[in-house]
This record gives sequence, structure tokens and C-alpha cells, in this order.
Amino acid sequence: MTDSVPLHVVTRIESPIREIRLAAVDDLAWFAAGDDPGAAADARMHLQRLTEDDSRAVSAAAATALERTAIRLNPDRIDFGQVPPGTAPLTVQVLVEGPPLAATEAAVHVSGAGLRAAFAGRQLHIEWTPGSEWLDGSVAVRGPAGWAEVRVTGEVTEAVPLTRAVLAERVRDLDGVGDYATSRVTVLPAEPPRPRHRRRAGAAVLVAGLTSLVLIGGVGVAVALTNGGQQQRDPLAAPGPSPEVEDHSLHLLQDTPDGAPQLAPPVPAEIQKIPILTHARSLGKPVVTGTIKVGNEPEGVAVSPDNKTVYVANQSSRILSVVDVASKRVASVELRNTPRFVAVSRDGRLVFVSMYETDKSGSGVAVVDARSRKVLRYLGTGVQPYTLLVGPDDRLWVPIHGRGTVEIFGKDATTLAGRVAVPNNPHAIGFSADLARAYTANHESNAVAVLDMRTGKVLKTIPVSKAPHSVAVSPDGQRVLSAGYEADTADLIDARDFHRIGPLRVGTDPQSVAFAADSSHAYVVNEGDDTVSVLDGFTGAVTSTVKVGGSPRVIAVSPDGRSAYVSNGDDNTISVLKVG
Repeated sequence: MTDSVPLHVVTRIESPIREIRLAAVDDLAWFAAGDDPGAAADARMHLQRLTEDDSRAVSAAAATALERTAIRLNPDRIDFGQVPPGTAPLTVQVLVEGPPLAATEAAVHVSGAGLRAAFAGRQLHIEWTPGSEWLDGSVAVRGPAGWAEVRVTGEVTEAVPLTRAVLAERVRDLDGVGDYATSRVTVLPAEPPRPRHRRRAGAAVLVAGLTSLVLIGGVGVAVALTNGGQQQRDPLAAPGPSPEVEDHSLHLLQDTPDGAPQLAPPVPAEIQKIPILTHARSLGKPVVTGTIKVGNEPEGVAVSPDNKTVYVANQSSRILSVVDVASKRVASVELRNTPRFVAVSRDGRLVFVSMYETDKSGSGVAVVDARSRKVLRYLGTGVQPYTLLVGPDDRLWVPIHGRGTVEIFGKDATTLAGRVAVPNNPHAIGFSADLARAYTANHESNAVAVLDMRTGKVLKTIPVSKAPHSVAVSPDGQRVLSAGYEADTADLIDARDFHRIGPLRVGTDPQSVAFAADSSHAYVVNEGDDTVSVLDGFTGAVTSTVKVGGSPRVIAVSPDGRSAYVSNGDDNTISVLKVG
């Protein structure tokens, strides 16, 4: 039998040196998450064997890699609730998550009276025809990417009068952010079929004639509805023996004494709160006060906590530009790969630069000492690390565009502390320290994902304008702004209840967003028309439009709120704006 995994990786697996076998685990994890089903299946087979490795570090790393590349079903619990006798069949769609292998050659096993299920691409259709008094069954999926299961429950009983109190009791599990993380859908009793009703944006539950319910949570969408005999269905699997199923829930990683990451129970992140600094009052009409020449095709921009230094990642020169704000002098730090985006530690001592080449090779993060302006080390990451940021927990959060994950590095910026799966493809991340939440802009999913920073769970996904390229959280932690690159609009979201204002019309090809230091205004960089749209930070209304350089990419606001800096990709400059 031919092994689809490259020979050099197989050779590493057989090495007597533990560190080389650990490197092989990383390679296998990459192949297991890839698009080649043969290589992915073979990689998982090798990882399974490595879980029995003599080295605890290697076995733990292999088990973690298997966990990350396994099939997942969202939601993992369906409760049809109480339905009256004679109710028409009820159908729920469950999202099949995981790498491409998850939806390849997977078999469905059904256990429970009246249950049927079938695949349709990345959707698992589950149907229940109410018959017996109780339903307590399951739908399990088995394939080359492992096992996953959905528990399905329901009850046939005489109709219960749907008073407000009864209805509130039945949907209570869906009312609140905390319960979104449980990946559960409750289906309300159905009346006779009526015309299909519209979904209400931003609502957790839609009850219109009680014929349908929609829940948007986790990283997918689950829909439960009565089909009234009109819905087209694929052939459904008949009930059969249900196999024992592994647990494929998401966990953060923690480091073991021997250096290998292993699964760890969720623990509260240590969120450090710092006093709000005195800052300038933001202007509704900023003005450009000058430009500064930097490297070739500047992209990412960040400002030091003391407001004295601006860091610019230059995509076409493998140079990190270091700009002294007072003198306008520019120094350079040479990097081994193409820099993309930049972030600064909260104490200003370290600068982090995400890197990758056009062919996606060289993916990683450069860690630069701010004082000596020397590269201390390079961190290995997933493919295409994007707009990274240091969180209020002092950890470095790196969106991995090519893998649909966020990688989290510890406070020492040396070791991988965790990895969280988010919708494709994360472009940027922002934080609300008070709420202990992180928010990612997910380009191909047209959504902003809300993460619990303590557990790494996705609490909710919020639909936004097409192709969100950037996300920012107001310094007061109350609002979230995203830019829809392909829609020429932005969206303003309440960080607590997820109410969305928008879409808000801005310029052409909005690429980057940021908030003023006082949270009263927000900024949208429009790459297509060389402008920055200034928004009211509370209503989203456009207060002014500022002309900047050619092909502007990213904006960064100084912590004191006085200035903002915009990278101009075509001009090899940064524009300096007086914003406060």
C-alpha cells in the first residue's frame, strides 16, 4: 500500500530522537488538516500510532493533533421537546465541522425510534417522525476523521397550552450567551404547516406560528423546522446500532514539563486590568499632518505604549521599519521572511511580526527586542499568520488564515499555549477585557466570531458584511467594528448583546478598522479610494472622510489618542493624522 505522506516525514516518524518525532507530529497535523484526502487519512493513521510512542511528549502531541483534526458536529444535542400526537416529521440540519477529511467517506449510524439521518455536503440532516412516547436516541458519524455524535431527544404528549410562562420555560436554554456555547438546539412544538416565516437577524429564537426555530451559535448554523411533507430529502439512514463515540470537544492546550502540548480542562484566563490613561478627545474631522517614507509596500502598523515609536511591516522588502515619532527618523530591522502585520507587547519591550511568503511558505512570527532592535527568535505557526495582537491577558493571539484557527502564545512568547478553531478565514482579532471576550473577523464566512477568552469556546457567530477583513473593539470594551471588504460597508456591534448597526456605507474596499482612544470615533481605511472614513463610535454615522496615500492598508491609533498612522502600500509611506 502506497503511503501518501512524504518520505521525509515518514523518516522523521521512525527517528530515535524525540525532538525529530515531535517535529514529525507537526508535519502530520498539517497534512491531516489538508485538502488531499489520501494524505490526510494516512497522516491520521501515523498520528494514531504515535499516540503509543514511548515518549510521553510525543504521544501527547499526537493525541492533541488527532483531536484538532477530528470530525465535529455542531450542535451536539438536539431536543425536539414535547410534540402532540400526529405531528409531521421534524428536520434539523447539523453542521459537520473539521478538516476536509471530516466529510469524506463518513458513515451515519442512527439509534432511536423514528429517527433517520443523511449527509448533504457539510450538512447532516436529521429527521424525527414522532411515534412512540419517548425519543432518546443518537446519530453518530464515523469516518477517516474519527467519530462524532449528536444526542437526540423528544416526547410525544398531548398538546400543552402555550402560555407565555410555558414558552419562556422551553426556550430558556437558548436565551443568553452562556448557553450558545453548549451547542444545543431546542425544537418547539409544531402547529399544522403554515407558510415559511422569515428569520429575524440577531435573534436567538424565531417563533412565528411555532413552525421553525433558528439558532446561530458556535461556528455554524442549525435549523429545525416542520416540513409538512413538502421538503425534499436525501435518502436517510435507518436506525442501527450506535457505536461508542469519542469526545471531540474543543480544549485549550497547556505545556507539560517535557515541552509537549497536551489537552487541559478549561481554566479562567488571568485577565490583567490596567488604569485608563489620560488621552485626547477625538475629532470628528481628523487632518493629515504629514507623511513618512518607510519600506516597500507597507502593510501592518503598530504604535508603542509610550506613543514614541511606530512599527511598520513592509511586504516587499522583508524589513520592519522603526519610526521615531519625534524626529521622524526611520531605522530598519531585517527579517528572514516577508513581514505582514505587527503588534507590540503591553509593556513595549517586544514587537511581534507575522510573516509568510506568497506561496505560503515561511509562515511564522518574528519576536523583536524593542530596545536593541534585534530579532530574538522566530515562532513557528500555522499557514498564513495574519493580524496578530497581544490580549489583555498579555498573551499573543495569532489568527491563522490558512487553517481557520487562532494560535495563542504564552506571556513569554516562546511556547504555544492554546489553539482555538474559528470560522474560515480569520483575518484579525480584538478584545474586550471587561467581558473576557475575543472577536475575530472571518473573511470567507462573512461573520465575526465571539470567543470566551477563559475557555477558548466560540460563544456566537455574528453575520456581517461580505468579506470582513478587519475587526476592532472600542477601548471601553463595549462596541465592535468590522469592515466588509467586498461590500464597501462596515458593521458596528454591541459587544454585550450582539445587536448590530449596519451595514454602514463607507469607502471602496474597506481594509482596516480602529477606534479612537476615547471610543467616541472609529476609523475605516478604504484601500480602493485612498481614504479613511471617520465614524461616530456610538451610532456608526460617517462624520468625515479623509484623503490619505495610495492604496492605504492599515491604521493604528496612538494610545494617547492624539495621532493615527495609516500605511500606504503604493506610496511606500505612512500618513500621520491628527485625530485628537
